[in-house]
Amino acid sequence: MRNKNLEKVLSEQILNYKEKYYRLAYSYVKNTDDALDIVQESIYKAITSLDKIQNPEYIKTWFYRIVINTSLDFLRKQKKIVIADAETLEFYSPGANDNYKDLDLQKALDNLPPNYRSIIVLRYFEDLKIEEIADILELNVNTVKTRLYSALKKLRLNMEE
Repeated sequence: MRNKNLEKVLSEQILNYKEKYYRLAYSYVKNTDDALDIVQESIYKAITSLDKIQNPEYIKTWFYRIVINTSLDFLRKQKKIVIADAETLEFYSPGANDNYKDLDLQKALDNLPPNYRSIIVLRYFEDLKIEEIADILELNVNTVKTRLYSALKKLRLNMEE
């Protein structure tokens, strides 16, 4: 039998922070429909595995983790598809690539590895504390600090190029 209290806490959490979860998913996939699908799939995953959580206090970080993992799974699946499409397009494209310098922050973020991008997005776009990020990503606080520092350094280098 499901714990009705946990269901209520999860429902409230999702309703209260739905925009944050959507933004988080969107920061990975850059597509409105895909981000909505990720949030929907994350809700399904959370509901079906609600019995795995014992303490309602951890639902926020637990659900963030589900959204991040679902986003990363989506990207892994898409990467396989996109690689083939890019090769096909390159094969048929006679044009040359533009060599413009792009100083756009979003592009610089996209160039970061997912483990660095996650920390930047959670810290600066979702305004979470280092300890919360460590809980969500299941990392040591010092690891999060180190990756945050490295990610900021990589971002700065990308922006200067």
